[in-house]
Amino acid sequence: METGYVVGLDLRYSLHGPFRSNSSLFRLLHVRNLNLAHNNFSSCPIPSEFGQLSRLTHLDLSYSMFSGRIPSEISRLTNLISLDLSYYSGMYFSFDTYPTKQEPELLRRLSQNLTSLGQLHLSGLNLSSQVPESLANLSSLTHLSLDRCGLIGEFPKRIFQLPNIQVVDLSYNEDLTGSLPEFYSGSNLTSLALENAKFVGKIPNSIGNLKSLDELVLQSCMFSGPVPYSIGNLSQLSYLSLSFNFFNGQLPSTLGNLAKIQELELGRNEFSGEFPSSLGNLPQLENLYLYQNNFRSHVPSSLANFTKLCRLDLSDNFFHGSLPISLPYLLEDIDFRNNSLTGSIPSHTFDNLTSLKCLHLSSNSLNGVIPSSLLTLPSFRELHLDDNQFIGLEVLSNSSFLETLSLSGNRLNGNIPSSIAKFILLRELYLSSNNLSGRVDFKIFSCMLKTLDLSYNSLSLTTNVSLNISALPMFDRLFLSSCNITEFPVFLKAQNDLAILDLSNNRIGGLIPKWFLSMNLGWLSLSHNFIAGWEEVPLIHQWKGLRHLDLNSNMLQGPLLVPPISTVSFLISNNSLTGQIDPLFCKLRDLQALDASNNHLDGTIPQCLENLDGSLRVLNLRRNSFHGNIPQICRDKSTLMTLDLSHNQLYGNIPRWLVKCKNLDVLNLGGNQLSDTFPFWLQDLQRLQVLVLSSNKFHGPICCPRDFFGFMTLKTIDLSHNDFTGKLPLEYFRNWTSMSSKVSKMGFESRSAYNEKGIYNDSVKIIFKGQEMELVKTLTVFISIDLSNNKFDGEIPSTLWRLRSLVMLNLSSNNFRGPIPSSLGNLKELESLDLSNNKLFGKIPQQLTALTFLAYLNLSHNQLAGQLPQGGQVSTFQDSSFEGNLGLCGIPLSRKCETPPLPASNDDYNNEKSDSIFGFGWKAVVVGYGCGLLIGMVAGHVITSRRPDLISRIFRVRLQR
Repeated sequence: METGYVVGLDLRYSLHGPFRSNSSLFRLLHVRNLNLAHNNFSSCPIPSEFGQLSRLTHLDLSYSMFSGRIPSEISRLTNLISLDLSYYSGMYFSFDTYPTKQEPELLRRLSQNLTSLGQLHLSGLNLSSQVPESLANLSSLTHLSLDRCGLIGEFPKRIFQLPNIQVVDLSYNEDLTGSLPEFYSGSNLTSLALENAKFVGKIPNSIGNLKSLDELVLQSCMFSGPVPYSIGNLSQLSYLSLSFNFFNGQLPSTLGNLAKIQELELGRNEFSGEFPSSLGNLPQLENLYLYQNNFRSHVPSSLANFTKLCRLDLSDNFFHGSLPISLPYLLEDIDFRNNSLTGSIPSHTFDNLTSLKCLHLSSNSLNGVIPSSLLTLPSFRELHLDDNQFIGLEVLSNSSFLETLSLSGNRLNGNIPSSIAKFILLRELYLSSNNLSGRVDFKIFSCMLKTLDLSYNSLSLTTNVSLNISALPMFDRLFLSSCNITEFPVFLKAQNDLAILDLSNNRIGGLIPKWFLSMNLGWLSLSHNFIAGWEEVPLIHQWKGLRHLDLNSNMLQGPLLVPPISTVSFLISNNSLTGQIDPLFCKLRDLQALDASNNHLDGTIPQCLENLDGSLRVLNLRRNSFHGNIPQICRDKSTLMTLDLSHNQLYGNIPRWLVKCKNLDVLNLGGNQLSDTFPFWLQDLQRLQVLVLSSNKFHGPICCPRDFFGFMTLKTIDLSHNDFTGKLPLEYFRNWTSMSSKVSKMGFESRSAYNEKGIYNDSVKIIFKGQEMELVKTLTVFISIDLSNNKFDGEIPSTLWRLRSLVMLNLSSNNFRGPIPSSLGNLKELESLDLSNNKLFGKIPQQLTALTFLAYLNLSHNQLAGQLPQGGQVSTFQDSSFEGNLGLCGIPLSRKCETPPLPASNDDYNNEKSDSIFGFGWKAVVVGYGCGLLIGMVAGHVITSRRPDLISRIFRVRLQR
């Protein structure tokens, strides 16, 4: 006040329009504290004139819609104590708007010049750089926010150990690696957030030294091992999230010491044992999430002790027995789905839960009738009882407040229960996959009903009989899959609000009527019917709001229809379409999934598909007649996740532009005429999980240039039926870490197929257990290697045992020599092993008896000798699994080992081998199947076969070990 100098200025939420470099603000040379957060500066650049305000100690430009490069002058404000540039463009930067080459220096400049910095907030800036070690020299640093910054490399541990550090947020830096350090006693850390960063290792026992810690968020990292008992020392902790990691063992009883904990998230790990009774000592707990673990016990009665508990999720475990009689009365959301609960719902368990809004009991073995007392709770809005054994509802005497009722997958039979009419506020009703029959009477449904699912019952639907259409509910979403419908229901003409319609898996034939094109749909599935075409061929501008169109598996002929310009997902596989792909497809700028597989399309693949770079995630043109080279599809903004061009007539090399498809999960180029050497450079695709190059003209070795380190994320590789040569050295599979990691109960679902690929399900055909099968949906739990029908030689690498998650291994019809490695007995998950038609000799290792999941074995046409291993699965296989090995004896072979075995004849062997190489092969239908107790198969496979009757006898449910 004495000098008249402005030293502090707070203009939050005040300004809009460009911030100009001649602003009078820059004449306030004595200002120390300047807050311009939450304004709208119209995406103008940050003026470099901020560097004139040399006395600034606090500068906040966050959330203010600046854009462009951060001027270097800001790093010259050496008096800064607090700098906040978070989300300063109002969005995450793209690489185009913020050049990557300028960013690696930003953190280094700030850490070297602003040595007094106490708070640094850069959340949301696309720095795309490593964190410099010099940041650990800022001894005054208390708050560090670098979440969502695109950080890479290893994070310096010393930053966690800074003497004054209180808050570290590194969340959502998916390429940032690191591990936790040893924490010193006296640390001031109050908040540590590493969500969705690639931090690994164990939580150190010294975590107990963080006595001031209030928030610990390690969700969606790669931590493993047990949770240390010292975590119970964190007496100030109110929020703990360890979900989506690889923690295992029992939960430490010391968790019961966290008296201030309000939210405890431990879902999606590998915790086991019983529910710790000590958790009942947490008086402040409001949210408890233990989903997707391996807990085994009754639902604990100690739950009643959580007097403040609002949300409880114990889903996807092995809790068994009946539901508890008493539960915390403040509960709003309860989730017990996917357990082993039995019995009926106790009539009075939920009577006192007056705050209950949502109850999930799906996928258990509950039975009986659903008590009416549960359905009339005043706050109750959602009830999910899918996939149980309920037979009906108690008669309701009063109207229910329920808004969502899900009873799919139960044993409801007869007509749709008349008690449904009492749900006068019902907005969502799911009755699919029951035994309901009779004619659907839409008049029994509440006029409030917006979502109805009657799929997969034995119902009959009135279609063209006169209805009082005005008395029907106006649906938003209608699911009538597999309802014996034979024609398009006329009552749909009046459904003006309908956004989602599923008429798949019916018997609808003929042409799609003209009036159907006037419906304002956003999502339509007509797949698996007998539709032959269109009454009037739609123009591209019709169905203006349509985003998903599924016409799979019909009888469509003629050219490939160009869908509406708004289309996001277009699925039209398994029809009889002809002609070429119309270039108009390249104008569908929102298109994410195009599946036109299994048709008769021809011509070349349009080069202009590169225009969809940045939107297209799935391109599947499998089993058509396309020819020519593979055109460039991926550029710098590529979002492509699945590329399947298999079984066409494409030729040439594998294009090098594929390295730009950074998000590629599935690459299938099998069954073409491609001629090239092995594409070692595909290892740069750090998300690639499925690689199929089978049945082409590839040649040369697949190992090993100097810079080849292997496929770290690959789970399925098929190189069969090519001309690859050479050896597989011992160290070849050293870095194939995704095949060596333990598959968790839920599999390695690194990214949600539903979220990132719409509703599209990946599929790939393989030879598994002697049969051609199609793996559908998630491929990431099926770990397989197929190198068959090539010209590989040398010994089979003994180091294959490192690939401990391997389910299928096929090395047949090559020139491998030497003994079968005994280390293959360590492949405990193996279900199918084919080493036939090689030049292997010696005994069959006894260690193979340890492969308890082995359901298919083919060692035929080698030079093996000696007694077959006794015990385990090996001795249960038929003679055909071992034929062509004249020196073998013992059960199950007819040749007894008391008789000296005949030596293997090289001439006989070579004749057999040559027959196999030129197509004789082994008998795919019978050879190799064991007749003993089969206890394998990875849970989650969705597999179809040309011989479903045979495969159904082979598949088994893997028991939890």
